[in-house]
Amino acid sequence: MTNCTAAIELLYVGELIGLPTETVYGLAADATNADAVAKIFALKNRPQFNPLIAHVSSTDMALAQAEFSGKALQLAAAFWPGPFTMVLPKSASNTICDLARAGLGTQALRFPAHPVAQEVIDAFGKPVAAPSANISGHVSPTSAQHVRDEFGANLPLVLDGGSARIGLESTVVAVLNDEVTLLRPGSVSKDDIEAVVGKIGSSLHDDNAPKSPGMLSRHYSPEARLRLNVTSPESDEAYIGFGPVAATTTLSLSEAGDLTEAASNLYAMIRELDHTYDAIAVAPIPEEGIGAAINDRLRRAAL
Repeated sequence: MTNCTAAIELLYVGELIGLPTETVYGLAADATNADAVAKIFALKNRPQFNPLIAHVSSTDMALAQAEFSGKALQLAAAFWPGPFTMVLPKSASNTICDLARAGLGTQALRFPAHPVAQEVIDAFGKPVAAPSANISGHVSPTSAQHVRDEFGANLPLVLDGGSARIGLESTVVAVLNDEVTLLRPGSVSKDDIEAVVGKIGSSLHDDNAPKSPGMLSRHYSPEARLRLNVTSPESDEAYIGFGPVAATTTLSLSEAGDLTEAASNLYAMIRELDHTYDAIAVAPIPEEGIGAAINDRLRRAAL
């Protein structure tokens, strides 16, 4: 029996698995099974008012779960499969449980690009809820070992799909009444989206009634105190640099100043330093392209 076969069998009986995607590793369960989804909330210690993204293995699977306007279809054609989530009106044929949607009339959907995720979901034949595989509020996992470190024997199987290529959670947009609103920045930038559908809006974080996953103001947080936009770290701080390594640099997100490389390294480096330091300082990151998403995660981690 292959690991993927074992993973599918666990999903069928309402159990959880660790699932690799190109963004971060997910804690996956049958999105149509309320008991299985409840296990996600319990293991993550996640507030039940915080909705989950349902992951699909085709646009056809997504079309059965939500209403796609013209702009939603344009965005799906441009960015799926990939690190891009849409929050859409749920369809009459929606089979995803109310708990996964936090009782909302909308459905968050993503078609991931990772081949292991696609293989598992396609063979399972139903959408899979898969928030990041970490305790709610902790730093997201970008490797199978991170997931094992987080949950140990409480998670029966973690599929190893290598290090997450992108390393940050997906971009999330709402497409409601054919209006597009950016809810969470990610590697698909606002400029990328506006090149497809024109000008879009943006929404603030909402800790009381989030419209989508990843909108809580405090999120992705290490145990260590985190200080941002630092050019001269204190003597007791580990220093995460960006660009050429200086004498004060403990780790560099990208010595070449490459924002894509920085995003891929961000969570793994914070996790590594969090084991041995009580305080972490981070160099300024340019607020452009995926840099906007890096800064979004850092700001919420530092609260």
